[in-house]
Amino acid sequence: MQTQTLERMESNVRTYSRSFPVVFTKAQNARLTDENGREYIDFLAGAGTLNYGHNNPHMKQAMIDYLSTDGVVHGLDMWTNAKRDYLETLEEVIFKPRGLNYKVHLPGPTGTNAVEAAIRLARVAKGRHNIVTFTNGFHGVTMGALATTGNRKFREATGGIPTQGASFLPFDGYMGEHTDTLDYFEKLLNDKSGGLDIPAGVIIETVQGEGGINVAGLDWLKRLEGICRAHDILLIIDDIQAGCGRTGKFFSFEHAGITPDIITNSKSLSGFGLPFAHVLMRPELDKWKPGQYNGTFRGFSLAMVTATAALKKYWSNDTFERDVQRKGRIVEERFQKLAALLTEHGMPATERGRGLMRGIDVVSGDIANKITSKAFEHGLVIETSGQDGEVVKCLCPLTISDEDLLEGLDILEMCVKAVASE
Repeated sequence: MQTQTLERMESNVRTYSRSFPVVFTKAQNARLTDENGREYIDFLAGAGTLNYGHNNPHMKQAMIDYLSTDGVVHGLDMWTNAKRDYLETLEEVIFKPRGLNYKVHLPGPTGTNAVEAAIRLARVAKGRHNIVTFTNGFHGVTMGALATTGNRKFREATGGIPTQGASFLPFDGYMGEHTDTLDYFEKLLNDKSGGLDIPAGVIIETVQGEGGINVAGLDWLKRLEGICRAHDILLIIDDIQAGCGRTGKFFSFEHAGITPDIITNSKSLSGFGLPFAHVLMRPELDKWKPGQYNGTFRGFSLAMVTATAALKKYWSNDTFERDVQRKGRIVEERFQKLAALLTEHGMPATERGRGLMRGIDVVSGDIANKITSKAFEHGLVIETSGQDGEVVKCLCPLTISDEDLLEGLDILEMCVKAVASE
């Protein structure tokens, strides 16, 4: 396998190619193929970017059809038929059935672009600087988003430039299962000597992906919304990894029955792996002046075309979300058994997650790496997350066949047993 050029020329910053050191040449749904023709089942799916699988045929055909008409591919923020079709579909398929009313800001193609725009908008709208964020949260690595990201590994990579403008509070469960961490938040807000500047907004992932599949309780999220309303603070849901169906609903916050003021989406928004992001905001929060926040690639029409196809194909009724929830229960049950097996062998482990966003916390990053490395040797691509990489994380395509899902879980079980027996 020819990797010399890649190893010689690509920066040391690369990560995934170290865990999966082969050259991939082909992909379809939940299967990757390397240049030697070996197939792998994909439980990574572009770190949650490929919820609808690799080279989804419905989106691929929509893109081919659009290109065949010489449709506008790059349009800055000019109006195009691709943008109109996307916005109309988003409104009809997603907003109206859920009783939502949002303006749409296209800030640039990545998740961190969306987070930067969202927190800046909150500051503009409220005239305050502080953003409350939570332990183990990950919101991006550009400077504004990085200030709200907890992991020290990313924060130490600024060259000594301090991150500013955010206050960290404990996420649900951070202080143990019997402590409601929102008591602390509410206490600070009501204490004029508590040292917390009244925030413009609170940004949160309902399920923390990079942080280790930490799940916010539904009642906890409802209480957080209530605190924000009581103190005139904007609630920002970062749904970049947990959204687009990953938890079994299009928006991850739907499970809690809350209505955020601002939402960020990216990753699987295009449905095809094409860069695409948007910020959704209550209409009265649209305080931007023309051109005040922009980006060269905010008019990437191909991503809008495939996003439209994804919404029409998978979200026009509840069939798809019910199937995602069904598959999620399969993974949950298998992960619980694997966690119990490890625990029996003196390796304490727990399962957690929501929908098809699930993980096994094995406490040790070394143990997790052993499991995922063995899995790759046997044809399964799966990664770790958490502060020390201690969580084995499943982000398989939502469209994965039952056969591939079960085969992938069987491979993982074999590798867990092998590690547990060492």
